[in-house]
Amino acid sequence: MRKSIVAAPVALTLVLAAPLARAQSQPLWELGLGAGVLRLPHYRGSDQSHTWVLPVPYVVYRGEILKADREGARAVLLETDRLDFDLSLAASPPTRSDDNEARRGMEDLPPIVEFGPNVNWTLGRGQGWKLDLRLPVRAALGVGSNGGFKGWVATPQLNLDLTDLRGWRVGVAAAAIAQDRRYNELFYGVSPAEAAPGRPAYRPGGGAAGGYLLGAVSRRVDNWWLGGFLRWDSLRGASFLDSPLVRQREHWSVGVAVSWVFATSDRQVDED
Repeated sequence: MRKSIVAAPVALTLVLAAPLARAQSQPLWELGLGAGVLRLPHYRGSDQSHTWVLPVPYVVYRGEILKADREGARAVLLETDRLDFDLSLAASPPTRSDDNEARRGMEDLPPIVEFGPNVNWTLGRGQGWKLDLRLPVRAALGVGSNGGFKGWVATPQLNLDLTDLRGWRVGVAAAAIAQDRRYNELFYGVSPAEAAPGRPAYRPGGGAAGGYLLGAVSRRVDNWWLGGFLRWDSLRGASFLDSPLVRQREHWSVGVAVSWVFATSDRQVDED
């Protein structure tokens, strides 16, 4: 996999989350910079992984409409006590096919940027915890020479936030994934021209794409932010399991990061 200096740090920052959020005033914005280490599969279903050591930008913005925090970068369009509606953003890094045995000789996978609507429904909350049902649906766009619209991805999920465990904030999420035919074609399709011994031509359909369990922790200590995540992915029940590019049906991803927060806004805002 080719190292990415753009997409991977953004993805790490969004996964590992922002600092502890408490019911008190917080700076409108915070900026920092640090480093992180990730161990990620080349793509979901790949039997090869790569370890990345990357710079990690730390960006938090707590505006009324635009936000960048633990839940990602988004534009809040509706916010009530129980229901939020926003536009969310995500990104994933590229893969050089020559670095992946299953894809050798095929076209490289481009970096992907995803954006789309997201509905958050608060199912319950109490002192120090909050349980949400999140329903994001995103359009995937390729970046670079192999750009353009790449399909749709939906990841309905249950998310539990524990906001203060001896100074640590903990998040646990369980998600199902659905992808349309065009998205699956990008990652798991094999054209007749790309067929090779052990890699027959294959055209996937759309539908279920497995799911994942994710655990993340973060902590703010003075001007330092610490974070880590562990994610288990499963392709069980995926519509493209017969693809010759699926070499492994389960895998783990892990990442840790540390950032130094060097600038904060003088303006304070209330945040729950």
